[in-house]
Amino acid sequence: MAENHATATDKTVPYSTGDSKITDATIAEMRELMARYPQAQSALLPMLHLVQSVEGRVTPEGIEICAELLGLTGAEVSAVATFYTMYKRRPVGDYHVGVCTNTLCAVMGGDLIFDRLKQHLDVGNDETTEDGKITLEHLECNAGCDYAPVMMVNWEFFDDMTPETATQLVDDLREGTEVKSPRGATICSWRETERVLAGFPDGRADEGPTGGKASLAGLRLARERNWTAPNGNNGNNGAPAPLDPVPGPRPEDQPGRESQAVHTDDARKED
Repeated sequence: MAENHATATDKTVPYSTGDSKITDATIAEMRELMARYPQAQSALLPMLHLVQSVEGRVTPEGIEICAELLGLTGAEVSAVATFYTMYKRRPVGDYHVGVCTNTLCAVMGGDLIFDRLKQHLDVGNDETTEDGKITLEHLECNAGCDYAPVMMVNWEFFDDMTPETATQLVDDLREGTEVKSPRGATICSWRETERVLAGFPDGRADEGPTGGKASLAGLRLARERNWTAPNGNNGNNGAPAPLDPVPGPRPEDQPGRESQAVHTDDARKED
């Protein structure tokens, strides 16, 4: 099994490599982030993402710079960086591949996918392949249960996965083949994604479809059966009264979002 190999987890990562890539330009962008908030310390989370976008992880240098700019101690910044799992203390590959192994995805095949990828990539959990391309991690709920089992590449969804499609996905990423999320943007590098998470958009937020029929099944049923939301206590002995549906854009009215359309002729009819 991959866990028995001398992998990235077994190798000591130096506290500091002494070759920080944080430049004056990066510090200027950190100050720009700070100026976006009434309290500058609120910018710490995006600042740490920005550190990762240039360093490939949260480095000691990045921690100290954030602390100095925000008037915090290094310990205070480290406490945040070690609390949230999206901040990494070891170098991350070009692509962060996450496999949901929470209850529903696990039952639907997530555990099998994760085991297959560990063997295929010869890594364990939260480890990076020798070529530096893929970092593999099992994730708690991806909030995509309607498409279980779900994977994510740099936080973009990949739905209804199997061990076979999962191995093909990571092979395509390693070979440099263009990969598109079924419900999001074309996959870019992890560092590019981190820059977006820091608050510097790449202009591709609306690229690709988002929701799909599985996500919108409840909405379709509500429209078919005229279900409405309760209005609370309306004086009728405490019995709730229905609300008129709130007007708004219907998914099928959005051009180019075919996967969002609500199909009343769907062959699957839920009871």
